[in-house]
Amino acid sequence: MIQQLIKWSFPRKWIVIGFSLTLLFMGLVTFTSFKNTSEIQKSANQVQYTYQTLNTLTNFYAAMTVAESARRGYIFLGNKQDLKRYQNEIINMQSELKLLKNQIHPSLTQEQRFTQLDTLVNQRLALLEQSIQLYQKDQTQLQLQNNITDRSVKVRENILPVMADIKVEEQSYLQSSLQQSKYSIYLRILIEILGTILSLFVISSLCVILERQWIQREKIEILEFSLAQEKELGELKLRLFSMISHEFRTPLSVILLSSQLLREILQELVDETQLKNLSRIQSSAKLMNHLLTDILTLTRAEADQLDYKPQTINVENFCLNLIEEVQLFDTNQHLIKFMSDGQYFRANLDDKLLYCILSNLLLNAIKYSFDGGKIYLTLSFEQKAIIFQVIDEGIGIPLGEQEKIYEPFYRSQNVENIVGTGLGLTVVKKCVERHQGEIAVNSEAGVGTTFTVKIPQKI
Repeated sequence: MIQQLIKWSFPRKWIVIGFSLTLLFMGLVTFTSFKNTSEIQKSANQVQYTYQTLNTLTNFYAAMTVAESARRGYIFLGNKQDLKRYQNEIINMQSELKLLKNQIHPSLTQEQRFTQLDTLVNQRLALLEQSIQLYQKDQTQLQLQNNITDRSVKVRENILPVMADIKVEEQSYLQSSLQQSKYSIYLRILIEILGTILSLFVISSLCVILERQWIQREKIEILEFSLAQEKELGELKLRLFSMISHEFRTPLSVILLSSQLLREILQELVDETQLKNLSRIQSSAKLMNHLLTDILTLTRAEADQLDYKPQTINVENFCLNLIEEVQLFDTNQHLIKFMSDGQYFRANLDDKLLYCILSNLLLNAIKYSFDGGKIYLTLSFEQKAIIFQVIDEGIGIPLGEQEKIYEPFYRSQNVENIVGTGLGLTVVKKCVERHQGEIAVNSEAGVGTTFTVKIPQKI
């Protein structure tokens, strides 16, 4: 009886010790991982905040450039639309400047730079307003207008290095936050691996004294743990991919800003034909930005995180603005025509998703059409639905491949010599489905292609 009691107490003692050690290890790993996760979240928030600051700085510069362009248009052409655009951009500048004040890193140097920037911006706004008032008072004072323009340009030249200094310091904070996130992620992975190894070692040591049921149960627990780890790894991969994609936007913004500045500086010094390389740089950077947008949209759609925020928009104006923007990507001068049935269109749509749908279809039409060919964007409205059609006279899609064109990275055999990723139509379908709409294709090889998008509307 005593021997039997000893025989049963020995494995029971080791089971208790083993499970106690396992719980201790798991507790330590959980506690450490929790602290590490907090650090990762803090670093991620800082990265996102810094990105917002850099985007605000970019938006401010863009508003300042457009305001100056609108002022010149009003002074030299007398276009009241340019005056309205100038006033709107002045409001945007002030709004972005106020936002920038709250977003920049709270350091003494950044606050001093912002104060300097604010002073210079106020000087330039005063000069711009003086120019507008002078034109409205006396349109013949060209010499005074030129003097004001020269002073405004000098102030802008003083603004640019201040913005560059602010941007450099914000980017240094960004790199610091990214490095901290990277270190925290590696540390967490190391802790989890060590904790897992120790836990498995203790559990495997207990297997010799556990009954088969316990062994089987342990295998199930290990499998569940592996699945949880795999799921966590997948989520981490999604976050990292989104972070890396966003990081590409910063150098792309710098490329676009720099090329725009070079174009503004050189356009009065050299012929337009000599500025083609700058146009190619801007077009390539915009295409890369469009590709990143497609990839992020597809990633969010696959993770069921694609935002859908419909609002009432003027669809005709949206299409006209889109065509004007898409033509900037077109180096082969295709003729893009917009047609509607003449009604005044206002529809409830998500403008960002609609942009992804129509821009991808139009860019595909440009890419796969012959040089100088015609492309049509049509808009019509039927009961409880709005219909878009993109029609081209390009190379077409073989009938046997039309069912596969919405698959990621799939490209038809007749486009092997044309550069592309095979993601555009996948993104289009995801965005159409998010609207609970339908997309259809009608194509004939060598004749052309028509894509029809039908999006329901509540009346």
